[in-house]
Amino acid sequence: MRKFFFLLLFCALFLHAKEKVEIYATSITAQGDSVVASDEVIVVYGTYFLSAKRALYNKQTGDLELFENIRANYNGEYKLLGSYAKINIAKKERLFQPFYMLEKKSEVWLSGDTGYALENDLDIKAGITSGCDPIDPLWKIEFSSSEYNTESKWLNLYNARLYLYDIPLIYTPYFGYPLDKTRRTGLLLPAFGISGSEGFYYEQPFYIAEQNWWDAEFKPQIRTLRGEGLYGAFRFVDSPLSKGTLQAGYFKEKRSYVAENELINDKHYGFNFEYENKDVAGGWFGVSDDAQTGLYIDINNMNDVDYINLSSNDTTQTVTATQILSRINGFYNGGENYFGTYFKYYKDLTLESNENTLQKLPTLHYHSYLDTLLEDHFLYNVDIQSNNIYREINKKVLQTDISVPLTLQTALFDEYLQLAYTAQLYAQHSKFSGNEEVKSGEYDNGYYARNYHELKASTQLTKGFDTFTHVLGFGATLTSKGDDTQTGYYEEYEAFCSLKENQMNPQCEFYTLSDIEDVVKLDFSQYFYDEAAKQRVYHRVAQNIDYNKESNELGELENELDVQLTDTISYYNNLFYNYDEKAFSKIFNQIAYRDGSWNFSLSHLYRDTFLEETPTYTPYTSYITSTLRYTYDEHYSYHAGMNYDYENREKKSSEIGFMYKKRCWDFGLRYVENVRPVLRTGDTSSIYDRYLYISVVLKPLMGSGGGASDFAMRLPEKLKEN
Repeated sequence: MRKFFFLLLFCALFLHAKEKVEIYATSITAQGDSVVASDEVIVVYGTYFLSAKRALYNKQTGDLELFENIRANYNGEYKLLGSYAKINIAKKERLFQPFYMLEKKSEVWLSGDTGYALENDLDIKAGITSGCDPIDPLWKIEFSSSEYNTESKWLNLYNARLYLYDIPLIYTPYFGYPLDKTRRTGLLLPAFGISGSEGFYYEQPFYIAEQNWWDAEFKPQIRTLRGEGLYGAFRFVDSPLSKGTLQAGYFKEKRSYVAENELINDKHYGFNFEYENKDVAGGWFGVSDDAQTGLYIDINNMNDVDYINLSSNDTTQTVTATQILSRINGFYNGGENYFGTYFKYYKDLTLESNENTLQKLPTLHYHSYLDTLLEDHFLYNVDIQSNNIYREINKKVLQTDISVPLTLQTALFDEYLQLAYTAQLYAQHSKFSGNEEVKSGEYDNGYYARNYHELKASTQLTKGFDTFTHVLGFGATLTSKGDDTQTGYYEEYEAFCSLKENQMNPQCEFYTLSDIEDVVKLDFSQYFYDEAAKQRVYHRVAQNIDYNKESNELGELENELDVQLTDTISYYNNLFYNYDEKAFSKIFNQIAYRDGSWNFSLSHLYRDTFLEETPTYTPYTSYITSTLRYTYDEHYSYHAGMNYDYENREKKSSEIGFMYKKRCWDFGLRYVENVRPVLRTGDTSSIYDRYLYISVVLKPLMGSGGGASDFAMRLPEKLKEN
């Protein structure tokens, strides 16, 4: 026992004056400058905790050597193994032979002939690393030497060879990656693909993150038979309540591809700027009060839809539209009053010129929030919007809407019956400018003013039973159109533009009013809740009854039903029936099944506007959407989906695939069919693409869930004329 305490004191005094080292052992012997400890040796040094069969300390050199079955735990994050270790406390050097280290958070291990550590730097000679089980790992990287910093968690490998089992896949003279999730500058995962018409596809993203408040990503790409391009994004956070993103891209087509596919443009370019600020007054002007101020910017511009198509090798992950919208919204919310301004700019990518497209530049909005008088029995508010509906050529208009609802409300019969009367005051004024090419003559400035009345009665009853609760709601709203007056444009076109068949006529493009009819709206709703207060059934029926016209006594009937048939099966239905047309104007059905393994959804939307069909307008919509996902166990999952335009007998997209996941790697396969628009000479067409996507994730090299390196094979595509 005395030898044990002697050794502990000896090491604490002589190994290093500033470093406390504790050594525990069953047997201690001293020979000259050497002290030998054996049998269950334990060493505690800083954040190291080591154990070995035998230890030798040389007080002349300051070296502590450990032998046989060495185990080391460093800072609670790493586990080291070896048969020989040498530690010099004064020089802060550590040597392990052979070397094995496990980084506990990432579960990455490194094995080498020799591991030499100085301060936070670790050098490993002739080794292997992987995130898989050390016994027969699925993937591994062999290297001639490596460097690892325990503080930055960055690992550099030299002469690296990637193996899948024992099959060599890739060699690189240098490869570096982090063992944590800290944002840092470097190469991101590449994407590969092959296409019969576009050739070999390769994209190599590069990420820059030098400061915490911004980062940037550049994605150069090459399509060997089509061209080259560069897309990029700059993201920033300029305050705790504001952030923004600037994205831009450019792609240059090869002449042969442009000629073969009859493309209008040989260059595709565009940008998007998005910014959100939830405290403009405080952040920009230093104004601090209870009011809320905000700014939202979403500006988009591109020369054609292929700018979107070429931004990724997976066109199913991008939304391609023929019309894009740019917006700038700003507001001031003072609690009692709201002021807003909105800019909207539309661009039709199917047109060579956008000069005749209507824009809203800007809209000015004022809203006075609901206020009460007479002990909350009288309610009122004011809403004013002024829209500058503008275009470069043809007619323009400055259109202002004013709405003032005045409501009286009360409750009768111990609050079983709720009554409310509302007088709706509304006016619209239009001031025209610009040339008129649609018809002879000019639109006259004018206004339209009206009032109408609403009387509403409603009640809600709740009844509890042993196993469920039933809630019933009834309501009736009587609307009377009251008086109206109009001048100028409204007086001239009211009768013409009020007819549904004329609403697509150019003369009615500024007529945004809906007629107020003398109607009674009946509304019935009911809910069923189970014992756990979970909604099982929701049902609503609404019917408008026109009591002032013999030809159209009933408006559209709406029925909405949401049923949780079981804990896993649900059904939803929403339909509108038009008595005049003796047909449904809308039918939407969806059935879904969800449990721990299966996730299935099938929906169908049918819509009929009952307007006249033209070469550029189809009044019918019939669309089927379906998704299916099955999780067999923690390793295997399968998915499928399809979107089908039944009216046009056209499959919009479909997909089937699977994903296999393990601790250290994922493998996925997807077959995808997708229709995307393209801009060709003389017309707008679409391409019917077929892809085979192969997704591989080597964890933690490629992260988990979304860090995959994808290979996309585009099968022969077809051009579809519209």
